[in-house]
Formats: sequence, C-alpha cells, structure tokens
Amino acid sequence: MKKVLFLTGDFTEDYETMVPFQMLEMIGYTVHAVCPDKKKGDTIKTAIHDFEGDQTYSEKPGHNFVLNYSFDQVDVNNYDGLVIAGGRAPEYLRLNAKVIEITQHFFTTNKPVAAICHGIQILTAANVVKGRKLTAYPAVGPEVTLAGGEFQSIAVDGAFVDGNLVTSPAWPAHPAFIREFLKILGTKIEV
Repeated sequence: MKKVLFLTGDFTEDYETMVPFQMLEMIGYTVHAVCPDKKKGDTIKTAIHDFEGDQTYSEKPGHNFVLNYSFDQVDVNNYDGLVIAGGRAPEYLRLNAKVIEITQHFFTTNKPVAAICHGIQILTAANVVKGRKLTAYPAVGPEVTLAGGEFQSIAVDGAFVDGNLVTSPAWPAHPAFIREFLKILGTKIEV
C-alpha cells in the first residue's frame, strides 16, 4: 500500500486540504496529514477561497480539519509521494526548516510531488523549481520565475506535469490534479 505525506496548516484552503486528502484515502492510500508544531488529533482551521468576480479570491471561514499524524514523527523515507495544499498556510510553512528539508528530499529522490495554488511557495522556498515547468495560483507566478522555474499559465481547472511534479492553479483543478498525481504514483484505475 502506498503512503503519501500531506503538508497543510492553519488557514490552508479548505477544499485543497479536504478533497485531495479524501480522494487519496478513497483510492486506498495511507495519507498522513501533518502540520509543523502540531500532533495527531490536533486541528487546523481552514479558509474557503472563492472566485466571485473580485480582483482576487474572497476568503471565508472553512472547516476544522483533524490531523491524523504528528509532524515530529515524519520519516520521509517511509513515503511514496508528497502533497502540498495551498491557501495562506504555505506563506508561513515555508519558514520551517524541516518543511524545506522534507520538500527537498522528495525532489532529490525523484518521488512524486503534487502542489496546488499557493503550495508552490514551499517549492520556491525549497529551491527545487529551477529549470522546471510548473503552474500555481497566478499571484505566485512571479515567485516561480524568480526561483528559476518556468511559470505555465493554464486554465484554473487544469494540471501541469513535469516529470515527478504535478501542479495546479487552484481547487477547481482537483479532478485533473489528482488524476495526474495518481499517474506518476503508478496507480491505474480501470472503469
């Protein structure tokens, strides 16, 4: 059975945590949702980001999400893939040295990584996007470029794959985002 590490935190985007977590568990993977300075059973607060015609997304309170694994117990060698949720959490999670080390491990070992929306801020801080093609929420595009990546402007419901990396602009892309992540994990779903 495959194991996936899922990085999230307070004020992560609600859908970008809840939906991929549940989809990956539905497939049968063991998914460890973690946040620095929190342990199994702790909750994080989420935020709902919506696209309502304003110059940027709106934000509303989301659900409380219960973490099912302790961050301090993470051993990166035990995981087959990494998922990084978006929202506001990545802006402070990228300041945590262990988050950066974890992210770098998945790239140096060429394990599958999926990051969505602002989750790409962790990738840029980890210095793993140089020479890579990827997408993100458009406001994160300049960070991708400054970090040496080649920002891909795609539809909000699309996913972009570059080797072991799957990225998407925002939660409307979940079907494509998870489908492409499953492919690079080697999962085949027959209908």
